Amino acid sequence: MHISPPARILVVDDDGAVLVSLALLLKQSGFEPLRAAGASEALDLLARESVDLVLQDMNFSPQTSGEEGLALLAQIRERHPALPVLLMTAWGSIGLAVAGIKAGAANFFTKPWDNAQLIELVRATLELNPNLNSPASGPSRRALDEQFDFADIVGEHPKLLRVLATIGQVARTRAPVLILGESGTGKELVADAIHRNSPRASQALVKINMGAITSSLFESELFGHVRGAFTDARADRKGHVASAEGGTLFLDEIGELNRGDQVKLLRVLQDGRYQPVGASRSEQADVRVVSATNRELAELVAAGEFREDLFYRLNLITIRLPPLRERRSDIALLARHIVARVAASYGLGEVTLTSQALEWLAAQPWPGNIRQLRQTLERTLLLVDKAQLTQADFVAAGQADDAVDTTRLGVDGMTLEQVERHMIERALSQHTGNISRVARALGLSRTALYRRLERHGLGESGDQAEEGA
Repeated sequence: MHISPPARILVVDDDGAVLVSLALLLKQSGFEPLRAAGASEALDLLARESVDLVLQDMNFSPQTSGEEGLALLAQIRERHPALPVLLMTAWGSIGLAVAGIKAGAANFFTKPWDNAQLIELVRATLELNPNLNSPASGPSRRALDEQFDFADIVGEHPKLLRVLATIGQVARTRAPVLILGESGTGKELVADAIHRNSPRASQALVKINMGAITSSLFESELFGHVRGAFTDARADRKGHVASAEGGTLFLDEIGELNRGDQVKLLRVLQDGRYQPVGASRSEQADVRVVSATNRELAELVAAGEFREDLFYRLNLITIRLPPLRERRSDIALLARHIVARVAASYGLGEVTLTSQALEWLAAQPWPGNIRQLRQTLERTLLLVDKAQLTQADFVAAGQADDAVDTTRLGVDGMTLEQVERHMIERALSQHTGNISRVARALGLSRTALYRRLERHGLGESGDQAEEGA
């Protein structure tokens, strides 16, 4: 019987005590540790030895600002693009770790570390195919589509393909996944894909917008309640956790959850049990948790706004979606796909885009990402009502939209309902779909805004990431 050799893990730190401590922990956990006291020693060792994973400190001296750590990461990524790197840092340097992840690190952990959590992170990182981190290798879109169902996600850019390959790897596990990305990048579609390609696909995928649940209703919404638990509890009610039994629980906008409710959620993730409001005994929960946010949770932890223990429970696997400006080659594919869907939904027949229009779209900044692209395409399609859209059509539609003066809305023949809808649409566009900012701009609570989005039929564009990732 063939026995695979233990994974070889290189620890890079100028602190001898850290090197010894981590090497001992890794050896006890079945790995083969290697040690390096600095950047040059680490690079020399990597040139000679085969290594499966690097644990790298971000600071090599008390005087450094972390630039040495980022420089070493860049050199490792350049010389060994398929090699995953886990960064280690103190909470005081959390912004540095976030910068490192954006530069290509697989994840990070903090000093002092929790032994069990670190080993779990190491194993999860190794389970993901390290070759997926290489821009020069990895499966093609066709190969991925033959293995997995990514029908709703449009694009072929290498950064998107690495995301799709990671989804395929993690979907079959029960590991919690944290999806990070700017507003409008397609986080909900990634959650859908994780569930659809998992062994839980036949069970429910329950989606909860954490920012839309008031603290007073949090326990009842998540865990349910029994009859008589409070004044309006006239019957037993199943909560979201019970509704997701055997399936997946998607916690959208997890960064909006207040600290008091974070504790209640943590108990479920730690113990796998929950107690409906007013019940005398707890229930067992069999759910796979996927969460998403457009905020940097690590920075919220450092600022004391998000619990560290909950953060570690949520981000065993982190998927970071690239913004649209980093995958411009996909814009033409996305535009054609979106226009076809929008035209079909309005019964407009086939609509095409000229090559100049596609080039113009690809050159735009798109701060609101795919959601903003969809809004632009839909608005132009409805305003010009043509079978072929040109660059001039998009420019004219944009100028017409900019020319609308909100102070004139009441005298333009619009009803009050139409004025409200238009104001919300403009705020969504101005703030690129960020619900918190839109609510503040309109002087509404988040809950009141969500009610209006639903009433005006804007919930899909306001809540969900659009086609693509």
